[in-house]
Amino acid sequence: MDLDQVMRVATGAAYRGAEVLRSRFGNVGRVDPKGPNDLVTDADIASEHEIIATIRASFPDHAIIAEESGRQEGKSGYRWLVDPLDGTVNFVHELPFVAVSIAFAREDELLAGLVLNPFSGELFSALAGSGARLNGNPIGVSPAGRVGEGLLATGFPYDRERDFEMLAQRFLRCLGAARGIRRLGSAALDLCFVACGRFAGYWERDLKPWDTAAGALIVAEAGGTVTDFAGRPFGVDVGEILATNGRIHREMLTLIEVGND
Repeated sequence: MDLDQVMRVATGAAYRGAEVLRSRFGNVGRVDPKGPNDLVTDADIASEHEIIATIRASFPDHAIIAEESGRQEGKSGYRWLVDPLDGTVNFVHELPFVAVSIAFAREDELLAGLVLNPFSGELFSALAGSGARLNGNPIGVSPAGRVGEGLLATGFPYDRERDFEMLAQRFLRCLGAARGIRRLGSAALDLCFVACGRFAGYWERDLKPWDTAAGALIVAEAGGTVTDFAGRPFGVDVGEILATNGRIHREMLTLIEVGND
């Protein structure tokens, strides 16, 4: 597989999706609930349509797993993981911290990842074994050697009432150790901000493959470490993620072990 071609197609698809999001920002239209605090808009659906159409035009036999339309089977061993609008709640409230996230994999092996913020114009990308980039320039993780030397990021599950005490304990332990914690509302951007050194670490649970696939590869290619909460190798189907600069990973595992199953 020509990964350069894959990245060209992914980039074109991301920009087509981003154009939809920019055109509808501030004029969302219909907003439907998918679950507690989980929303979908016409912009999500229209962006996803453009992305899938672009991928299908070049790779008609590849499987596609997308947030709104689910899984579309393919005849090859390759699959795309697509989030057409990561940060829908932000989008609805006119906060420009959103992203289009597209990953490409052979079976369970992530080969390419791309995350685009339609409003800042920041395009994060990575090919397996080739490093990570921001708008074409190489990036690397934070030099922080302790949690107290860096910023952390996290997110909260939509059904946060479940296991609320565990979530609160984990958050407070990390808050007490870190320079600060931010909650941006986009898992894809949080991961990319770890990759480029803005955050030293990020953790979140109850995520879907399209939330994390591209960003996880970008962090790894930027020199970071990505695992589950128990320190096991990350997989897109796990549902929880801890991404750090590597230097603070062991310390972070200790901090988030509160209530861990």
